[in-house]
Amino acid sequence: MSQWRTGPGGRIRIVFENVVADGLRRDSVQGATEAEIDGFAARQDIAQVPEAVREVLRLIGKRHGLWLAGTAFGVDAVTAETKRHALATLGGLDHALRDPAGMLVLSAHQAYTYQVIDGTDLDQDDPPVWEIVEGQVARPRWRSVTAWFAAMDPDIESRRDMLEVNAELGHDLPTWAADIEPR
Repeated sequence: MSQWRTGPGGRIRIVFENVVADGLRRDSVQGATEAEIDGFAARQDIAQVPEAVREVLRLIGKRHGLWLAGTAFGVDAVTAETKRHALATLGGLDHALRDPAGMLVLSAHQAYTYQVIDGTDLDQDDPPVWEIVEGQVARPRWRSVTAWFAAMDPDIESRRDMLEVNAELGHDLPTWAADIEPR
């Protein structure tokens, strides 16, 4: 692990490499380029992307595979419109976000749950991640991007168990089976 940078980027990389070691196929995800990350930020009218977020996007920002499955995530999926929807959702909630207009939207799940970074925290390398749920709450949910990324990791062992059950029952394997290394 000494070849990795220290700090937030290094912690993100360790989380990623642990999931790969558990059996996630490395080629099932694709990272974004620096230019794509800058475009992602520009579409949200953000000048600064925290280092931990940059590292997540460098690893899975173009194609996220089983990571955040079923969720809009990445440099192409989260758009200016996504941010407008998150702001509209936030408008109906009591919240303690200090700079909602300046927030960075990380993901959107079925247009009712958003994971974001408060605009006032974008100068931090590994800031807290908030969750906004339509009609319910806006609260800081994870103490850092690293904690959020670790919480969102695909549980490879559980997915392998599902594959075994499918095989025992004679069902076709789901398409995501190709994202997992054989034992």
